[in-house]
Amino acid sequence: LAAADPRVLALAARVTESREQDIPLLLLKLKGILNSASLGSEESKKIKQDIYDYDLTQYCMLVLRQDHSQLRGGWATAAQLAEILSHCCVGLEVKEDAEEFYKKFLPSAMDNLLFLGRRLQARFIRTIKDEEKQDFLHWFQTVTDAICWLFGGHIQLAACVLQNDHFLQLLITDDVETAVMMMSVLHNILRVNSSVLLQVDEETLHSVLDELVYKLSSTTNPVIGNAATKLLLLVAKFCKQLVKFLTARYKGLKALLSKQWTGKGFDRDLSQLLDLLYLEQSNGKGEVQRQHQAACIIQAMWRGFQTRKRLKKLPQAVTTLQRSFRAKREQELQHLKKQKEDEALKLQMQLQRQRAMRLFHERQLALLEIIHASQVNKYMEEMEGKSALTIQRFWRGYRARRNFHQQRQFLKEYKAAVVIQRAACKFLEKRRRRRPLSPWKDPKGLTDEQRLALQQKVDDYIKLHPASQMSEEMSKELHMQAQEKLAQFLLRSRLDQRAAQRRETLLAQVNTDVELLMNAPGLAETTEKDLDVFMSRSIPVATKARQSHNAMLKYTHWPWWKKLGDEFVEDDVIPDDALNAELGTLFIGGRK
Repeated sequence: LAAADPRVLALAARVTESREQDIPLLLLKLKGILNSASLGSEESKKIKQDIYDYDLTQYCMLVLRQDHSQLRGGWATAAQLAEILSHCCVGLEVKEDAEEFYKKFLPSAMDNLLFLGRRLQARFIRTIKDEEKQDFLHWFQTVTDAICWLFGGHIQLAACVLQNDHFLQLLITDDVETAVMMMSVLHNILRVNSSVLLQVDEETLHSVLDELVYKLSSTTNPVIGNAATKLLLLVAKFCKQLVKFLTARYKGLKALLSKQWTGKGFDRDLSQLLDLLYLEQSNGKGEVQRQHQAACIIQAMWRGFQTRKRLKKLPQAVTTLQRSFRAKREQELQHLKKQKEDEALKLQMQLQRQRAMRLFHERQLALLEIIHASQVNKYMEEMEGKSALTIQRFWRGYRARRNFHQQRQFLKEYKAAVVIQRAACKFLEKRRRRRPLSPWKDPKGLTDEQRLALQQKVDDYIKLHPASQMSEEMSKELHMQAQEKLAQFLLRSRLDQRAAQRRETLLAQVNTDVELLMNAPGLAETTEKDLDVFMSRSIPVATKARQSHNAMLKYTHWPWWKKLGDEFVEDDVIPDDALNAELGTLFIGGRK
């Protein structure tokens, strides 16, 4: 065995000892090592074998799965590693574990390359700046070239590429640049392996052809049309049995090609494809086959529509958001409009009340001028009576309506409860009649074993929780103590009550004396009558009685509108706050 290349050996050692984020930049040195030997030479094969033996190709394949936007070197490093991986795999002849290399490693490497291509395509579509878009497009081109180089060196990978989900998702795109690149990849696959479409499953074949036909029907870009037409022509030339399939599945394909794409710059390829399709149509099976082709075209268009429907969800979401925002704004405007109308109505009602009150007062003044002076009091009494009756009538009506509304819900609930109870009673009565009478069964008694076990549990509980016993002498002594404490409490409560009454009496007498002293004249103006006030307890009482009598007379002579409160007040009721000032300090003094 020849010794391994020292450069490969040193690089493998460095990759093993380095950090994960530094590995992509180290693997780029493989490009210089590969370029040092001529392509196809024995030295080149030996270097590729050493790279594979020391798992450097495995590192390259695994690095392609990482998110390179967070790593050093970025996506440019990922594109170069994809190119290095394809060059390492092409021309490599593995003798040991060949099945693992061809059946596992190569399909995994192709899957990682396609996955990297999907990431670059998505970032190219999302990028806005022109410089960044050109960079991503260049890196995407590098990855597609690496894919073509890899399945060109290993023909069996062509079917693997077509059946890969990432390849179909790369092909299904509305972007012109990347779509043209992916169709060129498909063109290279057909050139490398012309019978690959017959080796894949039917679903994959339908998906690829549906996408090509959809691109011809959904766009007017001549670049896309030229690439799709060349692909269909290549399919028709290499796979003669697929011409019949195209004619049967896509009934309107010939009319679409002749009407939409004639005179677009690729008439030669277009005429060859139409000739093949018309030649196959002449060998058709009649109306049934044409109907089947129409159904196939409808299905193809529908599948294409369903595939792109996901891309339109974002604009629909924005439209829904705008619609909800406009509805909410319209609701707020309606609310503000209604609020303004309510305020205008309230202001209008207030103005009408003021105008009515002004007219009423003007009418009253006009009548007072007409009526004789001796009849004014009588007229005012009549008006007060009418006004009081009107207020009472409106109040009673309001109270009756309020009580009715409160009781109506209660009556409704009561009637509903009665109906439910009646239905439940009828249902229970019917069920009781249908149920057959069961013969009487005596309750089961306890067996001897159960009775002994229960008695044992009772005895154990009594032993664990013995009852407290008290003698007759202790009971009598406890009763006497309770009677003594009760008698002491009653005596103490009577003494406290008498002391409280005396305190209240003294406080009332002090309040009366203080008030008399406050209202008393000075010593220079004092007379014998003033001395009698302090010496006799009956004079203050008479004075307070006179003051309360005058306050009650004054209240009875008040106008009727001063006696009205928030609610109607009966004639024989006098407000407390009208007499508090006069009767609050009244106290009939005396001495114990």
